[in-house]
Amino acid sequence: MGINDGISRRRVLGMAVAAGGLALSGGARTVLAQGSGRTPDQILGPFYPVVKPPHQGADLTTIPGRPGRAAGQVIHLTGRVVNPQGQPVQGARMEIWQANSHGRYTHPSDHNPAPLDPNFEGFAVVTTDAEGRYRIKTIKPGAYPAGPDARMRPPHIHFDVTGKSNRLVTQMYFAGEPLNDKDPFLQGTGAGKERLIVRLGPPTQGLERDSLAAVWDIVLEKG
Repeated sequence: MGINDGISRRRVLGMAVAAGGLALSGGARTVLAQGSGRTPDQILGPFYPVVKPPHQGADLTTIPGRPGRAAGQVIHLTGRVVNPQGQPVQGARMEIWQANSHGRYTHPSDHNPAPLDPNFEGFAVVTTDAEGRYRIKTIKPGAYPAGPDARMRPPHIHFDVTGKSNRLVTQMYFAGEPLNDKDPFLQGTGAGKERLIVRLGPPTQGLERDSLAAVWDIVLEKG
């Protein structure tokens, strides 16, 4: 699936989308802002999908055949997959999974009492285009309790990216979340943690007025 296809708990500084077209043309600038180091990895986590939905488009806010839309704040995430020299990685396969807006995964091992969302399955697969670009439409995930001590994990989205030479498993977090400062997985990343945090901004032209947008570029070790 390329960038022009339909928009379908545990372990690169993002930029707000402030001007029309930045989501598609500003990837090179964000890579420069992030530096040449690769994106830090994070753990896969226990909620990698056991059964993957047959529909795996880039719009996670709807499910084919169902009339409703996923609950929560709609976000549009765009970016590029590149190597440390800023060269695009064409055809990189990206699996994305996350909790719903209530903080629950569609996974049999998630015993969080928060409700499931009948209009949200929380999984997508996209492939980067010739410029390394990708586009995802989803909702902002909720925080959730993790572990016997009821420690809360901050909102985050999981990524499993397979390029030509490398595979990267990581997580993307959101700026301004108080739980970020206490999360052992994010804080354990050290100085590179800022590369995993994106700042949500206003939508670009043509997107829903009440949606938010962000740009997040992923740097693979070799590409």
